[in-house]
Amino acid sequence: MDDSAVIRGLVKRWIDETNGLEVAGSCSNGKQAVETVARVKPHVVILDIEMPEMDGLEALPGIVAGSPGTKVIMASTLTLRNADISLKALSLGATDYVPKPDSARGIAGSNEFRRELLTKTTALGKLALRAMGPGSASRDSTAAVAKASVSLGPAPDKIELRKSSSVPPRILAVGSSTGGPQALFQVFEKTGPALANVPVVITQHMPPSFTKILAEKLGTLSGLPAKEGEDGERIQAGHIYVAPGDYHMRLRKDGPSIAITLDQEPPVHFCRPAVDPMFESVSRLFGPATLGVVLTGMGQDGRDGGRIIADGGGTIYAQDEATSVVWGMPGACAQAGICAGVYPLDQISSAISRQFTGRQK
Repeated sequence: MDDSAVIRGLVKRWIDETNGLEVAGSCSNGKQAVETVARVKPHVVILDIEMPEMDGLEALPGIVAGSPGTKVIMASTLTLRNADISLKALSLGATDYVPKPDSARGIAGSNEFRRELLTKTTALGKLALRAMGPGSASRDSTAAVAKASVSLGPAPDKIELRKSSSVPPRILAVGSSTGGPQALFQVFEKTGPALANVPVVITQHMPPSFTKILAEKLGTLSGLPAKEGEDGERIQAGHIYVAPGDYHMRLRKDGPSIAITLDQEPPVHFCRPAVDPMFESVSRLFGPATLGVVLTGMGQDGRDGGRIIADGGGTIYAQDEATSVVWGMPGACAQAGICAGVYPLDQISSAISRQFTGRQK
């Protein structure tokens, strides 16, 4: 749903050209979007923030109420204001977001925007199809998925667990993607006091501007200083460092201290920042004193880096399938047999706290 006919036309064409997706129609304002979604019951809605009559944030509650199983993807340009609105939308029922160029010409020429939009639409459409059932949407739904082209994670076979490290952890490293902001908020709201004596590094798949807002909200909820990591900055215990959008964040030795390194090396798993480079660098420095946590997210980022942590004697926890928005990243870790625990989201906080408080008594 977008107020620009040109942009709506481009998105419609991309979706129509994608196997397994089809478009019922498009709306130029939020009021139309609410009415259309209630009637059609689509699997996925792509919702622009800035629209006349009723903007995306105002329309969102009506969309969620009119079709509770529908997955909503917020689309917004890369501004601090829109980043803040997008994160607020996630708390109101949106599932994910995609950053879009600020002009029709920019959108038409952006292969990255097109790839991300179609990947998330297909994957979330498949999730909605599972939840709502094959008869839940008419043939002309906004994104009726007949054949998904994106893996959401491995089948939930028996999970083999490793033993936790016998070494008390000296750092917490967290990776997340789709559904990650809300999962991070829930985890850090409860674990803040337990992390007063260790540094925390986080990679959440997010664009520039968004990671700044994410860090600010994590700081408010946890009660700990939280910010985007800066190149060359020495990490401190009791501080949270979030990988800035469009930069991989790694750690390196800096004399007696540990410092952050930022770079724009090629994306890993189509992502920059990516979890794997961060995990690998943390394991290299902290070895068995590493605690890594992989939360909800699409794809398999975090699996290879998590394996390095586990093989180095460290500990990996993953979120379980039932509480994940997408059980891709944590599922890949669980099925790889590298986890010491696979927990529902509401139990991850206590599992982390036990590592940093109970074991130190």
